[in-house]
Amino acid sequence: MTKTTKTLKLIFVNGAGKKSSLSLANARPDLDKASVMKAMDTIAQANIFAKDGVDTYQIVDSAQYIERTVTPIFDSEAKN
Repeated sequence: MTKTTKTLKLIFVNGAGKKSSLSLANARPDLDKASVMKAMDTIAQANIFAKDGVDTYQIVDSAQYIERTVTPIFDSEAKN
């Protein structure tokens, strides 16, 4: 049985100038640009995420939905 999942990927620039992303598995599938940008601005302005002293989500860069389809060939644990 094929299974497709949809993830919202939020991409920011961190305090070191490198891209950093946040993936949300259960985001609504119909979000518009304005809503996503507003949420990302809130995350960036909160300054509550850091790694090794570098702000993780400092500048809003982009957002995208990622769709992943898994088609199993076999499953040795499946009951016959």
